[in-house]
Formats: sequence, structure tokens, C-alpha cells
Amino acid sequence: MRHAIITGGAGLIGTGICRALLEAGWSVASFDMKDTAEDLQAAGVRHIFCDVGDEASVAGAFAELGWDSLDLLVNNAGVAGPVSGPIQDLSLEDWRRVTDSHLTAAFLMTRSAVPLMGEGASIVNMASTRAFMSEPQTEAYAAAKGGLVALTHALAVSLGPKIRVNAIAPGWISGDEELRPEDHAQHPVGRVGRPQDVAEAVVYLTSAGFMTGEVLVLDGGMTKKMIYAA
Repeated sequence: MRHAIITGGAGLIGTGICRALLEAGWSVASFDMKDTAEDLQAAGVRHIFCDVGDEASVAGAFAELGWDSLDLLVNNAGVAGPVSGPIQDLSLEDWRRVTDSHLTAAFLMTRSAVPLMGEGASIVNMASTRAFMSEPQTEAYAAAKGGLVALTHALAVSLGPKIRVNAIAPGWISGDEELRPEDHAQHPVGRVGRPQDVAEAVVYLTSAGFMTGEVLVLDGGMTKKMIYAA
């Protein structure tokens, strides 16, 4: 049985990834400070409490898990809200809270995971289209996601050919069925993204043997659409 660790496995996207991998026959562990969904735990997903941005917590989580092999690491955890206020008011503490939760966490998790990974294993980093474009007052989040993109290609070169490393850059992903028609219509594909869209991309990357160091943009075409005021 193949083994996968998903960080942030209790969140919207993380839950979708855990569910898809479980259905595909993987043994799955969720590293999160929130409880994994009860139905997933009942189905066999291991919930390991972990602050992925903290060195000691990551080390303790791997020790608790106790696996001697790992086939997939998905670095999905991180502070979800991208807006951090005006840059002149952004404290160093808040900057680090965001960047540690995404970028430092990916470093700490990868450092602990690599010794367990054999030939053909893979790492997927969850970036964002905000690594390439921005709304106002999102500097910490954008920097963290941009850092993940760079970390992805650096790791791909360092760890290949044994381990492949790729990233996914989602756009708007929602589990809300009450979205407005215009929310969907502005996307070239005609709808907002769903957690299962990201989960399917993760499953694809686990078997995409000729792909490494790449960023798979998953945004319904929004970054390809020119938007100018009429």
C-alpha cells in the first residue's frame, strides 16, 4: 500500500485530497491542528496533531506516525486568508505567521519526509495563482506562495531523479453551493473550482512520471483572461 501525508488535511482542499487518495487505495495521514473529518478517520485516515510551521511539532508528528516509508507528501497547510492589511502596518509577527505556515512548513515537512521516500516518490506543494498576480494588501501570502514555486523547482533538481517535486496553483476553490451566477460566469470554464478538482490534480501528479519542477495552474482559465474596464 502506498503511503501519503497531507498537511492541512482538515481544511476544504485537504479533505478533498485525503478522500480522493483514500478512495484510490492509499494509506493516508493528515497533519493538522484541527481534527480530520470523522468519516475520513472512520475510513482509516490517520489524524496527527501538528503545527507544521514548528520544528519540534513536525519532528514529534513524524515520530508519532511511525511510518518507515512514504510515497507522497502534499504540502497543503497554511493560513488561508490572503489579506494582511497595509504593508506599513504589517507586523513581523504576522508576516512570519503567514510565511511560516506555508513556506517554512513545506521546508520542515520535506526535510523530515525525504529520508523516508524511495524511488518514484513525489512531493506536491500547494501554491496559488496569487504567486503570479495579486490583490491589494496580500504581500505575506503572495511572498509565501511565490516562495513555494521557487522551492518546487529547486527541490526537483536536488531530489531528482529519485523523487519528483511539483506544485499546484489553484485559483478560486469553493465548497459553497450558494455562490452567485456571476461568480461562476467570469471563469472561462463556466464555474468556480471545487476541492475535487485539486484532488484530481494531486492524483494525476503522483503518476506523471515525466513531470517535475512544474507548476500546474488550476484556475478555470482566469489567469489567461484579459480583464480591462470597458
